[in-house]
Amino acid sequence: MGVMPVGRLLFSMSLPMMISMLIQALYNVVDSIFVSQISENALSAVSLAFPFQNLMISVAVGTGVGVNALLSRSLGEREFERANRTAENGVFLAVLSLLVFTAVGLLCARPFFAVQTDIEEIVEHGTVYMAICGGACFGIFLEIIFERLLQATGRTIYTMVTQGVGAVINIVMDPVLIFGVGPFPELGVAGAAIATVLGQIVAAALAIFFNARFNPEIRMSFKGFRPSGAIIGRIYAVGLPSILLTSISSVMTFGMNKILLSFTSTAAAVFGVYFKLQSFVFMPIFGLNNGMVPIVSYNYGARKGARLIKTVKLSILTAVCIMLLGLAVIQIIPGPILLLFNASEDMLSIGVPALRIISIHFILAGFCIVSSSTFQALGSGLMSMVVSIVRQLVVLLPVAWLLSLSGRLELVWWAFPIAELASVCLCSVFLRRTYRRTVLPLQQAPGVQQG
Repeated sequence: MGVMPVGRLLFSMSLPMMISMLIQALYNVVDSIFVSQISENALSAVSLAFPFQNLMISVAVGTGVGVNALLSRSLGEREFERANRTAENGVFLAVLSLLVFTAVGLLCARPFFAVQTDIEEIVEHGTVYMAICGGACFGIFLEIIFERLLQATGRTIYTMVTQGVGAVINIVMDPVLIFGVGPFPELGVAGAAIATVLGQIVAAALAIFFNARFNPEIRMSFKGFRPSGAIIGRIYAVGLPSILLTSISSVMTFGMNKILLSFTSTAAAVFGVYFKLQSFVFMPIFGLNNGMVPIVSYNYGARKGARLIKTVKLSILTAVCIMLLGLAVIQIIPGPILLLFNASEDMLSIGVPALRIISIHFILAGFCIVSSSTFQALGSGLMSMVVSIVRQLVVLLPVAWLLSLSGRLELVWWAFPIAELASVCLCSVFLRRTYRRTVLPLQQAPGVQQG
């Protein structure tokens, strides 16, 4: 972490995560492709379930981000006992969270869909899908927290295996359970949900095994375990802003779905397809961030400012290149992409301009994503939260609503590039402030080896 050349270190830690998250994004896309073969309403139901799923994953990932940052900093400062206790408290928080979301998924699925639409087929499909994904969410929570323990010690190759195996299981079981193959019954949307949670459960089991067998820096023992308020506070000092940051997109998505459903349910289906495609572009950058965060946190703890800066710059450059590639693909072939989702003529007429307009914001998004992760890694997660609130709640939703008043659906999509422009302005200001207050003192400290 502190001596390997930055470029080689970043990509050795990030590449496995980027590949595994690309595979995860692939199974998200494949999931929707298979569901779209049932009906457009089935696709809309899965799309409307996104705010709940995103909120659930936000809590799991945000807690993991806080654990990862504190673990990496503790290891950089050679506080090994604190690292072990951080891991134990992280697992404890994951278990508490999964119990809450299990209850919500089982008890609140139907009201959640009924408040969004009165189309009974969408409500029925969505209720089944959300109840299964929420009721068996222990897989995703345990998978994420144990993967973060592996990432904190640089063992990202194992997280590639866990996520890859989970994704393959999901992809293989999707058509088997949705359409009924061999001895398996035809389960429709329920089959898609079962395939998803089955992949997560297997991935969680593998992550737990890899930690026990191949992660000697972290030794957890729950005998006589008592939660530590101090450690939990430090985890959420970084993790809570991350949770709120990603949870905000659930609020935004819920609001956008309400706006789009006022035009047609097909618009909501298009929006759902966009989010699946967006994940395919954004997931490699999230994988890059997962490799970057422990490097930044470790070198901040070790007071190596030059390595910290080089890591952030290289990450931003890589993210922008990935985004430009994603932009080019969506701009060139939006129609064939939509046809993968069994798009009707109506869906094509709405979706082609929508994808081309929304994807314009990719040009700026790479910089903003890496900047936000940098704030979190340095303990300034509040800045990330402010950027996300401004982008999605202060700018995007109000602008989308105002544009919807024109009665022209195609104008609503322009809210995304407008919001991203506001986001990049804020990120630039905050990044400069973080450099002056946090990073520059490391470089100016006398006798500090920058390496």
